[in-house]
Amino acid sequence: MADYTPTEMMTVVASRALDNADVCFVGIGAPSAACNLARLTRCPDITLIYESGTIATKPDVLPLSIGDGELCETALNTVPVVEMFRYWLQGGRITKGFLGAAQIDRFANINTTVVGDYHHPKVRLPGGGGAPEIATACGEILITVKHSRRALVEKIDFVTSLGFGEGGDHRRRLGVTTKGPTKIMTDLCVMEPHEVTKEFMVTSIHPGVSREQLIDATGWKLGFAAHVAETVPPSDDELTTLRDIHARTARAHGTAGKQAA
Repeated sequence: MADYTPTEMMTVVASRALDNADVCFVGIGAPSAACNLARLTRCPDITLIYESGTIATKPDVLPLSIGDGELCETALNTVPVVEMFRYWLQGGRITKGFLGAAQIDRFANINTTVVGDYHHPKVRLPGGGGAPEIATACGEILITVKHSRRALVEKIDFVTSLGFGEGGDHRRRLGVTTKGPTKIMTDLCVMEPHEVTKEFMVTSIHPGVSREQLIDATGWKLGFAAHVAETVPPSDDELTTLRDIHARTARAHGTAGKQAA
């Protein structure tokens, strides 16, 4: 088994959360790498949809943005953004959506708007884009985030995208009927929501990571499932395919020699 980085571990784990029959709303960055890794290995028939309206796209290199020509050129069809959101997303036709987070809390509420006070922020972030609608309209949500106290916080500064709100049945009481977040996948572990409280707890720890390391890197009092598995390491095929994607992307974008995102 080849050596792998924590980011590669996170990407591979995220790719394994997808099924061949999924219609998946893809985000740029780590979600895009995970979804295309799944398409090139376990899920050749998966339908990938990007926010720009590209349907069943099969990029050879990872896009720089949702407007990257690679997505349109390799898509089965490209529809107007309003049609993609209204017919595909709000119409209930997307089974899984991938989201990232600048901040996330124990109930998987996501902040991508500001760090600090809204009117006088320490950092102004890119904002929600389509993420608030994705978080409520996709059949279920998968989240990737680098594991740190800076990202996994006790209380997020702004709720950009709804997870389980205040926990329990709060999401349902708000009138949201989709399943919501089912996994938070970090470079250290996998977390899933408690059946009743909806608080996210560790269900799988990546090789070489300790419980103490997870607790120290989490901003809330982290819980663990009754049975915590050890994450299966990336296979040679998964690593080779993922690294080939990044190598092609680096050559295409003129970033060869730089570390891929």
